[in-house]
Amino acid sequence: MESTFDRLYETYHQSLFQFIFYMVRSRETAEELVQEVYIKVLQSYVSFEGKSSEKTWLYSIARNITIDWIRKQNRQKRKWLGLLGPIEKAEIRDPAPLPEEIVTQSDELRLIYKGLAQCSTDQQQVIILRYVQSLTITEAAQVLGWSESKVKTTTHRAIKALKEYVGQTNIGAVKEG
Repeated sequence: MESTFDRLYETYHQSLFQFIFYMVRSRETAEELVQEVYIKVLQSYVSFEGKSSEKTWLYSIARNITIDWIRKQNRQKRKWLGLLGPIEKAEIRDPAPLPEEIVTQSDELRLIYKGLAQCSTDQQQVIILRYVQSLTITEAAQVLGWSESKVKTTTHRAIKALKEYVGQTNIGAVKEG
């Protein structure tokens, strides 16, 4: 098992980290969640049946752990917001650096990543899996537990939303200039 674990770690660690990082937008949190993924892998590899590739199996574990973390954070935020009373949405800001602030200096990519933040979680996941992690439609469907048709539809809608965001931002920049 040790050589299998080492192989999985060497092969997929960086791409799993990137996938989780794009979802949680925090290096520290992504590192913690990747560790949870590998703990889960160690605990459950003996039950891996090979119905999917190891790659899609690992991404599925990473996705589930990340979604669970996001849900937990959302519950905690709602709990604290309920205790604090009514607060304007504008007052609630995520202080964690965005991926584009850390990963790239390119204005075009920065614009795309900001647009990605405007997409739904499903749209973000499918764009990250398909275009950042370069998974096929079939692999993305396996990771997400969706049909290939849903992956295609969600991808189309996400790209449309990104194009609209980029178009609105560029129009705003032209009007401001």
